[in-house]
Amino acid sequence: QAHLVESGGGFVQAGGSLRLSCTVSAPSFSTYAMGWFRQTPGKEREFVAAISPTGGADNYADSVKGRFTISRDNAEKAVYLEMINLKPEDTAVYYCNTVVRTFSPRPTGSWGQGTQVTVSS
Repeated sequence: QAHLVESGGGFVQAGGSLRLSCTVSAPSFSTYAMGWFRQTPGKEREFVAAISPTGGADNYADSVKGRFTISRDNAEKAVYLEMINLKPEDTAVYYCNTVVRTFSPRPTGSWGQGTQVTVSS
């Protein structure tokens, strides 16, 4: 099972940007579709974005379309989330995980510790 480590979170003002990284220790990383999720206190974890094993296809939640971009580097066993024009409602702990498929992004692995993103108004 893959071990996931997220990083890159921080505190930014509304309109700012951040780039999250997720490193994955799994021998077959390039065969996994990957996703980003986020969670705020008292709410269920929600889907943010997913990317196919080759990086040729991606999928986004409506709330982040046009502002977030998911990418991956299979040689580095890493997946990234570039976030621009951040809004206070993007404040959450962000997690990555393997998913069933890019357009059926049900998470399949164990969760890492996540990385906190805080956007001030």
